Amino acid sequence: MSKEITSREQDYSQWYIDLVLKAGLADYSAVKGCMVIKPYGFALWENMRDVLDKKFKDTGHQNAYFPLFIPKSFLSKEAAHIEGFAKECAVVTHYRLKNDPNGGGVIVDPEAKLEEELIVRPTSETIIWHTYKSWIKSYRDLPLLINQWANVVRWEMRTRLFLRTTEFLWQEGHTAHATEQEAIFETEQMLNVYADFAENFMAMPVIKGVKTANERFAGAVETYCIEALMQDGKALQAGTSHFLGQNFAKAFEVTFLNKENKQESVWATSWGVSTRLIGALIMAHSDDDGLVLPPKLAPIQVVIVPIFKTAEQLNAIFEKIKPLVDELKAKNIRVKFDDGDHKSPGWKFAEYEMKGVPVRIAIGARDLENGTAEVARRDTKEKMSLQMLGLAEKLEHLLSQIQENIFNKALQFRDENIVHVDSYDEFKKALNAKGGFIAAHWDGTSETEEKIKQETKATIRCIPLNNKQEEGKCIYSGKPSVQRVLFAVAY
Repeated sequence: MSKEITSREQDYSQWYIDLVLKAGLADYSAVKGCMVIKPYGFALWENMRDVLDKKFKDTGHQNAYFPLFIPKSFLSKEAAHIEGFAKECAVVTHYRLKNDPNGGGVIVDPEAKLEEELIVRPTSETIIWHTYKSWIKSYRDLPLLINQWANVVRWEMRTRLFLRTTEFLWQEGHTAHATEQEAIFETEQMLNVYADFAENFMAMPVIKGVKTANERFAGAVETYCIEALMQDGKALQAGTSHFLGQNFAKAFEVTFLNKENKQESVWATSWGVSTRLIGALIMAHSDDDGLVLPPKLAPIQVVIVPIFKTAEQLNAIFEKIKPLVDELKAKNIRVKFDDGDHKSPGWKFAEYEMKGVPVRIAIGARDLENGTAEVARRDTKEKMSLQMLGLAEKLEHLLSQIQENIFNKALQFRDENIVHVDSYDEFKKALNAKGGFIAAHWDGTSETEEKIKQETKATIRCIPLNNKQEEGKCIYSGKPSVQRVLFAVAY
């Protein structure tokens, strides 16, 4: 199977597409720019969703659902917001079709034009803040901590499965607070939730920081982000959390009666991650033989492949292995016993390697006699013969080891690919040599940032939180600078 995958060294972009398709994560759809998420890919998303959903609820948030369609007038109320999304919006103008009198199938009925066009949501701030106006009257109604799991549409010209599609799945949190301090705390808290999820579940090290004004979310006062590094040296924004100040509250006239009996605009946040995380997971860990999935998120954590020739042998193996399967399930380990007889064991081994199953167990008649099983780990390709006695505990420990090893490997790669430079020539050489994160001084102006982007395609990924303060000169303008920021070419 791996021979069907282009190597990373040959063509990293094609390697990624080959892997998404061959591993059965997604497929192209009849709608240009959209994708079909296949069961294995959706199982991966469900595991991500379930972990995040629990984290959200543990921090006091509740789930709700808001309309897919947004009246066009709503987007006009916050100027920076509409400017940021105007070029990506899909617009509904009519509500009915009819048969073409000339026999050309169905056509849009010109008599069914909407009085006001509807925007297919690119994000939900406007429809949600319109709703919050009727929900929030007093400080007793705050904080309002709402999350939504939904799909959104942002019209894309150049798409890539999971990383950038016209329609994608995500969650979007939208919260309202009585004070600026509470809203900022919420923004930072959710950034930390995302960072914890990325590192402890995705096994993907991230850098927490804030965006520059150029890269900030449209309508936000401050955008916090987590940035990850992919194996090709490009950065990927893995999550964002936005402090919106009172911008949306003022635009939609959302006020509350505070404890001093005075009317005040509420303070807001929004934050979200999407199915783009699946793309990040693939590119951070996988190899030329297929997916490498961290056990905590893998749809199948342990697969058992029996080696048999007859139904009697299969039954004997199943009877021997069933207590292990039951014990693993009792430990909430996702295990599959593959007793299918239409594919050879070798084919199954290659398939589960492609799908990134962390642990594979092979067991045949001789293993039954010896009370052993062959155990193979996906991350290192190591094979070992383990005693069946106490195997469930050993596998539980092995899964933890694999999770830790995958993270440490990605962390080492990330740290080895952070380069400090002090001149524009050094900057361009580092960028062309291997990419990665480049720590460099910047004069703080949008003009300099834009010129560097135009000339090199590198953007400021973030100003790291708790950034070390040091005197220096901007690599481009030579003007004074008090800190380094992280540049990279990004997805």
